[in-house]
Amino acid sequence: MIKGFKMKLYEGQEKEYEYRHNQLWPEMKDMIHEYGGKNYTIFLDKETLTLFGYIEIEDEEKWKKGADTAINRKWWDYMADIMETNPDNSPVAVDLDMVFHLD
Repeated sequence: MIKGFKMKLYEGQEKEYEYRHNQLWPEMKDMIHEYGGKNYTIFLDKETLTLFGYIEIEDEEKWKKGADTAINRKWWDYMADIMETNPDNSPVAVDLDMVFHLD
């Protein structure tokens, strides 16, 4: 299953966002894989500071359970100062509807 979603950076945080993801904690990588995520890619629209995420997941319910892990909550807290977040520090993320796919 493929998921697409968008998020939003705060102005001036482009380099910091990229830096933090290039230093992604091993425990976070493990959690993503443990909860069925692979081929995870994030793109940035520099004009709007909109992030577009693409990830392949095994199962939607399994993937959602990863949000409740301690390492994921720690990551949210770490990222909250550079992007739009909800009151629990989860990123404001909007799922996108797939309109075309070609293998």
